Amino acid sequence: MQNSYKRVDAHLSSLGYCTRSEAKKFLSKNMVCIESVRVFDVREKAYHNDITVDGERLDDESLLILMNKPSGVVCSHNDGGVLIYSLLPQRYQNRNPKISTIGRLDADTTGAILLSDDGELNHKLTSPKSEVLKVYEATLAQPLRGDETEIFASGELMLNGENKPLLSAKMEIINSTLVRLEICEGRYHQVKRMFGAVGNRVVALHRVSFGDFSVERLEPSQFRVIDRL
Repeated sequence: MQNSYKRVDAHLSSLGYCTRSEAKKFLSKNMVCIESVRVFDVREKAYHNDITVDGERLDDESLLILMNKPSGVVCSHNDGGVLIYSLLPQRYQNRNPKISTIGRLDADTTGAILLSDDGELNHKLTSPKSEVLKVYEATLAQPLRGDETEIFASGELMLNGENKPLLSAKMEIINSTLVRLEICEGRYHQVKRMFGAVGNRVVALHRVSFGDFSVERLEPSQFRVIDRL
């Protein structure tokens, strides 16, 4: 966990509590303390862990958030529609560097997505070399034909436009039109394209988990900050 030493206004602005220009006013309206002693001078320097705001510790210097993404929400900073970041507290949206999703889910796909302002972590978890396990539940337009489990597990399935076969994927059949699929890649629209390759179509897709993080106990739009200690 980081514990940087810098000016109070720098801490507050980087964590989204206020801008640098608003810091003096913020200190006058809120009880900002360094080691339990209230401060009014934005130039005071302190370690992150020694600062509190209205009796609460500062947010972590680097955040990792797990969210149960609802349908219709877009994983982008710029596209139209309802952006996933609008579901976060305003100060999280104001952080510098910005919080970004780790990978993306389509607007109509629900479930587990991680968000962070840690660029190194983002790169690590989205790198193909990491082979992070992702579990999806897919609802299909047509009943299974019977050979999909074997085809997906073979490690030989080629997607249209790709020059490398997919890694082996495990499929559990829940019923004839509902399956649970475990994959360790993150190719573009991968699950939808996998079923397209075997003559079917995904009509609803939910990501149950990303790596060790499951959203089975989170309602749609709910999130939790993951303790990285």
